[in-house]
Amino acid sequence: MEVIKTPIEGLLVIKPRIFKDDRGHFFESWSKESFLKVGLDLDFVQDNQSLSKKGVLRGLHFQNPPYAQGKLVRVIKGAVLDVAVDIRKNSPTYGQHFAVELSEENKIVFWIPPGFAHGFVTLKDDTIFTYKCTAIYNKESEGAILWNDEDLNIDWKVVSPLVSAKDMVADNFNDLITQF
Repeated sequence: MEVIKTPIEGLLVIKPRIFKDDRGHFFESWSKESFLKVGLDLDFVQDNQSLSKKGVLRGLHFQNPPYAQGKLVRVIKGAVLDVAVDIRKNSPTYGQHFAVELSEENKIVFWIPPGFAHGFVTLKDDTIFTYKCTAIYNKESEGAILWNDEDLNIDWKVVSPLVSAKDMVADNFNDLITQF
C-alpha cells in the first residue's frame, strides 16, 4: 500500500495494492500488520455502512472525548467527495479542511484521526460508503458543524445536496467549542 500524507497533519490517503486478473480484482482494505508498519496502531470497535443516492450530503460530524472516533473510510460502490475539517484547537491547521474523491474505481482509503469533523457527498446513485471506527457511537458525545458554513468555504462540487434536517441546523464553525 502507498500512504500519502496530506497538508493537514494526521490525515492520510491510502492507496492499496490492487491485484487484477481475468476473474476481477482483490485488495486489502485493512490489515493491522500493514498499518502498524506505517505507524498506525489502530483498534477498531465498530463498522458502519450507508447507501445513498446521488447528491446526498452527510456531515460534518464528530464525537467528543472520551468517545472521539478515528475513522478509516472508503467506498464499496459509487463515489463520494470526502471531507475532513481540523477541529483541534492547538493545531496550526485548525479550521482547514481536506477533500478527496473516494470511489469504487480508485479504491482509495482515507484515515481520519480523532479531532476532525467528517462528511461526504455522494457523486453517484446507489453509493455504498463504509467506515471502521476506533470508538463506539455515543449520542451524548456527538457534534456537528454546518456543512455549508461560510467560514469553512468547502466546495462540495454539488448544487443543492440532499441534507438531513439535523445536519441543516448544525452549529456554525465559529460557534464551535472544541474539546480537542
